[in-house]
Amino acid sequence: MPSLLGAAAGYRSADLDVRPRSVIPGRQRWDVKLVLGRPRTAEVLAAVLRRLPGITEAQASPVTGGVLVRHDARVNTADVGRLLRRAVTLVVEGSAGAGRPAPVPPAAEPAPLADHGVVTPVLAVGGGVAAGIALVKGSALSKQLVALGGVAAATAAVVRKAWHRTADATRELTGTEAERHPLVEIAGPHRRRLYRASALSVACQVSEMALGTFLGWTALVLINGEAAPLVRFGLTTASAQLWGLAGLVAAACGAVAGLSYSSNLQWRRLGQDIEHEWRKRTYAHVQHLELRHLEGERTTRIAGALTDDVRQLGAFFASSAGDVLQLGASLALLVPLFLLLAPQIAWIAFLPIPVIAWLSFHYQDKVAADYAVSGEHRARLHSQLVNTLEAGATVKSFCTEDYEAERIDRLSGSVQESDHETDRSTISHGEVVRVCTTSSMAGTLLIGGRSVLNGSLRFEVFSPLIGLPQMVLLRMNRLGGIVDQYQRTLSAYDRVRRLRALPAETDGTGGPLDVEDVRGEIVLDNVSFAYPGRPPALEDLSLTIPAGQVTALVGATGSGKTTIAKLLMRFQDAEFGSVLLDGRDVRDMPRHDLRHAIGFVAQDPFLFDGTIGDNIRYGSFGASDDAVVEAAMMAEAHTFVAALPDGYDTVIGERGAALSGGQRQRIALARAILKDAPVVILDEATSAVDNETEAAIQRTLRVFAAERTMVIIAHRLSTVRHADRIYVMDKGGVVAEQGTHDELLAQHGLYASLWQLQAGELAA
Repeated sequence: MPSLLGAAAGYRSADLDVRPRSVIPGRQRWDVKLVLGRPRTAEVLAAVLRRLPGITEAQASPVTGGVLVRHDARVNTADVGRLLRRAVTLVVEGSAGAGRPAPVPPAAEPAPLADHGVVTPVLAVGGGVAAGIALVKGSALSKQLVALGGVAAATAAVVRKAWHRTADATRELTGTEAERHPLVEIAGPHRRRLYRASALSVACQVSEMALGTFLGWTALVLINGEAAPLVRFGLTTASAQLWGLAGLVAAACGAVAGLSYSSNLQWRRLGQDIEHEWRKRTYAHVQHLELRHLEGERTTRIAGALTDDVRQLGAFFASSAGDVLQLGASLALLVPLFLLLAPQIAWIAFLPIPVIAWLSFHYQDKVAADYAVSGEHRARLHSQLVNTLEAGATVKSFCTEDYEAERIDRLSGSVQESDHETDRSTISHGEVVRVCTTSSMAGTLLIGGRSVLNGSLRFEVFSPLIGLPQMVLLRMNRLGGIVDQYQRTLSAYDRVRRLRALPAETDGTGGPLDVEDVRGEIVLDNVSFAYPGRPPALEDLSLTIPAGQVTALVGATGSGKTTIAKLLMRFQDAEFGSVLLDGRDVRDMPRHDLRHAIGFVAQDPFLFDGTIGDNIRYGSFGASDDAVVEAAMMAEAHTFVAALPDGYDTVIGERGAALSGGQRQRIALARAILKDAPVVILDEATSAVDNETEAAIQRTLRVFAAERTMVIIAHRLSTVRHADRIYVMDKGGVVAEQGTHDELLAQHGLYASLWQLQAGELAA
């Protein structure tokens, strides 16, 4: 490593740290400090990873420092870390060997806060006007005006650079070429409300500054006996001027109150609209994700993106965006006002602005990693809390309450520690801003007072103006909190965008499938399939499930029985070969049409928090109460449901916690029966019921199975003994035997051995 660091001196040793965050078959997340705050480096690293054999997809985030790697079955899970470290080495050596400078360190890639569309042009124009006035006025004011031009130009440069840096980072994140800032992306289709809220905020700020001017004139009348600007309007006496100013102050107060109420209301509604829109679109996308991606993500992580992160997107606009607009409006008014009336003190009045802007952007970039780490710690804590609460019976049965409490304590301590780090940065930044604004206020009073005393600035001009810059600077005291919220919003935006970047299910290119025309013949033609990082679940498998018959799949665990069901439902797609329904490849069919034609009961059925009736009716929402009861009777569920105090209106809690395993299976079976699909797949659908209940279910299913295709996956052979055909699956996803129950017993093969074992005849 020392030689590597010598070749790439632009990198620190900590930048080459590579640590795993989560590892599951086919998909891994890593923390790579090399890419943190370096959009170009992140892009290069992702490109290098994609070229490595076995890596199917790679994404690197310069905001969080996270790298997502997807790989196929050819790559061992343990090898991914070595490949990633090799890619990091290639990126570092390539940067140094090509003679290019190393990527800019994170601190030099700040992110913006101010409204680029308002602040930057105003400051740039202000700098040019200041320079022009300096040339016209001559040497008396040239130094002050040149200083003001420098202040304006410096501020414009800081804001413009920060804006483009963040736009570049956004392109790296989203993969788009358009230079659109994250805030523009977040606002999305709500531009009209954004413009309305912005206009009200600007008008409110103008009213506030007018109120400050009127109050300054009032003080001038009380000190000097008159305010010269009011004489032009016919108010020549002190009494008339005070009465006139009282009316103006009252009108300005009313305008400020009304405009503030309206603008705050518009900003809050904009935030609510953004939150609702992003949650609606993101959740709709999540519902259409490929099942392999949905199962590969932590449920708590997805839920956090849909709740906390989406809420943060709207919260920034509801609380902080208005302050940014008002700050920009203040500068837009004050810069030309000071240039015209008091150019000699303008530079000191606005001197803190570029300093505060640079400090804010530097702070925002500095704590980007802290927020990413804090968010990851919170996600892990939330995940562990949910898992522990759901596993309450397991925890108590193994007497691990203290162990779980200690584990949560450790995770909570990590969250606390990361929060302390960000809090220290936030508070220190706020205090630095406070010192800058206070110094500017003192400097303005000192230099302006000297100008009044030496006669270069009239007191009538200085008095009303003295309070206006302080309004801006006092508002800048809130810049620390605004930047804090802005950084939280960028981090939340990154997580939501990455969730929405996961691929959705694609529909087949063939024509629609009419459920009424489905006969139900299923053919697997030389099908092979393997889950990422595992041996093949099915290998060159061919079998036929005749239409209108009951076909059973039995065999050892891991022999591919459930995988066949997933391929038929298109939860997964075959890597080789074809799965045919009535002669058509299921990959050519619209997924919804295919799934409408199949009723599916999983081994571990999911019940929603609601009533029993609602759970049976799920997916068949228009079914009558009589149809629900009839389906429950066929599933042998009606008896126990009718015995409950509220019957079908009984609320069963999350995941059906109020029911036993056998009761949950019967409710799920009733749901599939009510769907009345031409093809039904039962995956261990009666494994949790007693033998008597199972026998009763089998009798009713024989009636239900008439003229429809039924596939029964089971370990308990008594469940399938009456099937028209039984396929016996063996390890590796191959068909070892097939036939009826009696034919298979007569073969004295694998099925016969399993039957004798379950019957207790082979106790040895």
